[in-house]
Amino acid sequence: MKKIEAIIRPGKLDNVKDALGSNGVNGLTVTQVIGCGKQKGNTQVYRGVEYTIHLIPKVKIEVVVRDTDVDKVIEIITKIARTGEIGDGKIFVSSVENVYTIRTGASGDNAL
Repeated sequence: MKKIEAIIRPGKLDNVKDALGSNGVNGLTVTQVIGCGKQKGNTQVYRGVEYTIHLIPKVKIEVVVRDTDVDKVIEIITKIARTGEIGDGKIFVSSVENVYTIRTGASGDNAL
């Protein structure tokens, strides 16, 4: 099993969630986060005063999938979240040793 963490633009969340759901990926966790990467913030003007925002609001999606579904999930997220501009986000993939469902006690692939 693998855990996929995707940091994306907040405006892309609903489209990514819907696309994942349409492809059988229903269990996910979403967190509002702030951060910076190569973009290093942006400059905005408010009431004639220019200021720089160093930490940009993003959304982190976390989903645990079977090893066989990793490429499909990455392809979906990349296709839907990409704008082609700096700040589109990142995807991280890590191994998951086991998963347990608290209510039923199921574990492994049965818990997904």
